[in-house]
Amino acid sequence: MDRISERGHEMSKYILMHKDNPVAALEIDEASGVISAIGEVYAEEHIPLGITVKRGRIERSELNDWWKGRAIPASRSVIKIVLEDLQIATTQRLLEKCLGLSLSDQYWICPQSRNLKWSEINFFENNFSDDMGNILFGKVSSGEMILNDEISLMSPDNTSDGWLKKKWKIINGKRCLIKGGSGAIQQEPYNEVIASKIMERLDIPHVKYSLIMEEEYPYSICEDFITPQTELISAWYVMQTEKKPNHISVYQHYVNCCEKLGIPKIKESLDQMMVVDYLIANEDRHQNNFGVIRDVKKLNFIGSAPLFDSGTSLWFDKPTPMIGRTAKLQCKPFKNTHEEQIKLVSSFEWLDISKLNGIEEEFRELVRASIFIDNIRCDAICKAMKERVNSLKKVIDNSGNKEYYSVADVKGDVKKDISYSGK
Repeated sequence: MDRISERGHEMSKYILMHKDNPVAALEIDEASGVISAIGEVYAEEHIPLGITVKRGRIERSELNDWWKGRAIPASRSVIKIVLEDLQIATTQRLLEKCLGLSLSDQYWICPQSRNLKWSEINFFENNFSDDMGNILFGKVSSGEMILNDEISLMSPDNTSDGWLKKKWKIINGKRCLIKGGSGAIQQEPYNEVIASKIMERLDIPHVKYSLIMEEEYPYSICEDFITPQTELISAWYVMQTEKKPNHISVYQHYVNCCEKLGIPKIKESLDQMMVVDYLIANEDRHQNNFGVIRDVKKLNFIGSAPLFDSGTSLWFDKPTPMIGRTAKLQCKPFKNTHEEQIKLVSSFEWLDISKLNGIEEEFRELVRASIFIDNIRCDAICKAMKERVNSLKKVIDNSGNKEYYSVADVKGDVKKDISYSGK
């Protein structure tokens, strides 16, 4: 049953669930979607990783941050208009409409007044509505659907992060994420695909992206790499499992946390990630778009997640004359420049850089029919890609210099960054 608080706000009572495991009793403010109270904790081991528990009590502010992080960010295009049409105050309220269900993990909220089972409602095994995805893509008007009482908000689109336009769709029985580009160039979908091809050549575990066109606009599409038995935990929450000492770098802190949790081959996977990000000049590998995979039932860690979300790269938002320049390029998550971050790579022995010969021509072929990327921009990107490969060769040649590696150096560390560019 709902109740009225002393402040006059209506509260809804839920149980935070992890698949079919009750985790904790919650009260959520119906106006804001904020968790207003946390009651009894039923299974401390199933509390989301990285959330502080003191004397059996969950830190409410941290759980609220985690809950808010499941919602569509306010920076997403058209979301403000959509919320106004739906007469919903915040994107957190949208979370309640789909019970917080996601295609990235198995957490959800069950109304205390209902006896729901995860198997009956989860999006991995059950159909979901396309309404929210179509609204976010501008294919239908949310106002029109509301007037006709036709809208269903039971959708994983309510729990999709990132500022780029995106939607989940079931295609041939598989859960697929379709994601668009930005601005006048719409380059991000092409970048996702070429990054996928680079990693395929280098035998790096990754999410495979393909290109599709809708109404002449490019979109990347990929299958969900999470299953009903697994879940993605971001690097940010892995790093919250231990307090970072001031003298330890962000890189080393992440490695230490992973090793303490028993996550295998963490340095190897980070080496691969930093090499790829160097090659594509990735500007947004923030701490929420890489992470680890956990077994939901056993709660043990399988390993690092395959690399995904590489669209904000290759000078995607820069004017053509700036392509290839590195002076103003951002770098995340461990250093402020790629030149510094690549020094953290512990070994290049696994890397056969000759496999990248001619990779720039794959990009040229990919964008050949694009109405957004003209020949001049294409030539500039291809030239820059070739230069990045040659620069990495020089890095490898110099990697024997002990002074070159300064893993414990905390200068230039990137602090907390949980901005979302999209999974």
